[in-house]
Amino acid sequence: MGSEGPLPPPSVTVNVTGFKKFHGVAENPTETIVGNLVEYMKAKGLPAGLKLGSCTVLETAGDGAQTMLYNVMASGVAAPANDSSSNEQVIWVHFGVNSGSPRFAIERQAVNEATFRCPDELGWQPHRLSIVPDDGGITKTRLSSCPIYAIFMLLKKKGFDVAISDDAGRFVCNYVYYHSLRFAEQKGHKSLFVHVPLFSKIDEETQMQFAASLLEALTLTL
Repeated sequence: MGSEGPLPPPSVTVNVTGFKKFHGVAENPTETIVGNLVEYMKAKGLPAGLKLGSCTVLETAGDGAQTMLYNVMASGVAAPANDSSSNEQVIWVHFGVNSGSPRFAIERQAVNEATFRCPDELGWQPHRLSIVPDDGGITKTRLSSCPIYAIFMLLKKKGFDVAISDDAGRFVCNYVYYHSLRFAEQKGHKSLFVHVPLFSKIDEETQMQFAASLLEALTLTL
């Protein structure tokens, strides 16, 4: 009794995704952010306790890209969720672009509805379909288990123009987030989706600083 000593400090592994181009957005800033994040964090220095896992750029597609999404998420599975000897927290951070917004938005939830305003990059255009039929109807929501408000306040204090959002849309961003939240719940992980603006509204360097600060905020709040 008491001989085991304290648990080691928790380590946080963050896996990151972004998207390629899609209709109306020829250059997706999230592809650049995710593509440059490893080198950027190497130069900046990772916060204590943080491991940067996979950084993947996804096809901007729903049903046709679902297998790739699950393969990516499965590759980030570390210790089993019921392994009490592990003190590692796995977090999925998904970046998407909101071309109509001038600020960053932390998405609090996803909705079990796919209604695409235009076909995705593989030509799929669902209307009022349940993303996961086994979950029930299109009004079902899944909430992030991340401490949204604490993350928001840390980013706000650093001077970023950021808001908390309850509506991730009904396009591919919401589709991916819903699947990720469901997967994270099953595996004992956490998931968070963040919308960023175009580089014409907030420049690339500021957005890279935001991404780095977001990773730091995750390590400080979990």
